[in-house]
Amino acid sequence: QVQLVESGGDLVQPGGSLRLSCANSGYTGNNYYTIGWFRQAPGKRREAICSISNSDGSIWYTDSVKGRFTISRDYAKGTMYLQMNRLKPEDTAVYYCAVQLYVTRLGTPDYWGQGTQVSVSS
Repeated sequence: QVQLVESGGDLVQPGGSLRLSCANSGYTGNNYYTIGWFRQAPGKRREAICSISNSDGSIWYTDSVKGRFTISRDYAKGTMYLQMNRLKPEDTAVYYCAVQLYVTRLGTPDYWGQGTQVSVSS
């Protein structure tokens, strides 16, 4: 069983930065999985924003965050990070980390964290 716990959400001004963390524990049963971040803004669908494939190391970003957000992993600490720079009000959402097995891109994850709130406002 995989456990995911997000932290780091906060209220930040437009143009500011924030780093989210996702502590992951447990074992997926194999090394073929993808880990990444989703977000859900009020009244909108939950969307995948970035991911790292554990099998081939490929990294993907959705267009709206490309160039501003950076996903990374510290394998020794069992933690995934999302560095968010040049934040915009439209980045306001609950951010979730997620794991999906047997894929190199996130679709419908098998495991979810509980979410952390990011609010961007002046």
